[in-house]
Amino acid sequence: MTAASTTTALPHAGERRMRAARTTLILLGTSGLLFGLYVLVDTVRITRLPGVALWIGAAIVLHDAVLAPLVFFCGLLLRRAGRRVTGTIVLVVQAAIVVGSIMTLIVVPAIVARSLTSNNPSILPLDYGRNLALFWVAVALVATVWSVVLYARSRRANQRPSSRQS
Repeated sequence: MTAASTTTALPHAGERRMRAARTTLILLGTSGLLFGLYVLVDTVRITRLPGVALWIGAAIVLHDAVLAPLVFFCGLLLRRAGRRVTGTIVLVVQAAIVVGSIMTLIVVPAIVARSLTSNNPSILPLDYGRNLALFWVAVALVATVWSVVLYARSRRANQRPSSRQS
């Protein structure tokens, strides 16, 4: 037995901690999924489960077909802007897209439900489409202001001489 085979047979302390952390996270995630399944089966009527499955399936398709590529290509376009756009600005824009998309995913069923229900204004009393549009405007405004502040900071930091320079 060589020294190299001996060292690979025994995992280092860091590897054992990483394996323990992964095992713990897998167990926590599996427990959360099982609890969610229990709550779903316990609280939702069986006749409503196909609708829930459709909503979850649509959310997965929208995420994989729309949201993920949109965030990826926005990040790609911003990174192509060169040194003018820092990585933190890219993250701010991507986070704004994700937050707005999640809110859209939550609100669209209410918009659809409002169009399908009778004219009883007390069932769904708000104008969800207008409120969603205002939410997107607010998210875009916050992301723009935050990006401008980050851009100004990075420009100021790049214009200052380094303390290491003489």
